[in-house]
Amino acid sequence: MARDPAFVLRYLAEVEELAEDVLAARQQIVDLDVKRNRNREALRALQKDPEPDEKAMVCFGSMFIELPKAKTREMLLQDQEELDEEINNLRKELRVKVNRLYEAQGKPELKGFNLNPMSAEEMKLINRILEG
Repeated sequence: MARDPAFVLRYLAEVEELAEDVLAARQQIVDLDVKRNRNREALRALQKDPEPDEKAMVCFGSMFIELPKAKTREMLLQDQEELDEEINNLRKELRVKVNRLYEAQGKPELKGFNLNPMSAEEMKLINRILEG
């Protein structure tokens, strides 16, 4: 059965666009994760510093600013929370994008891809049940 070349081209363009969306989302998650790890390193360095009342040099874009360490720590913690939230949102969006790509390719939906980790509270309850 011969297919219309225009239909095939539209189909391939759609699949390629969906694949590019998936790759872009994955790269964005990696980039944000690198930033989150840098923040974690900075927080650890501030925590290890023997003189907590001094000021720290903080890089904002292409300039350094001297800020109190308490304020710097507060800013880093807030940034960590925002990064965690953004990464989690991107991961949720990635699941949808991957499923759309698989659907366009005629593949079955990924099994177990929509699982979410249990919270610490849920884990405590499970452990209590298992212990007796």
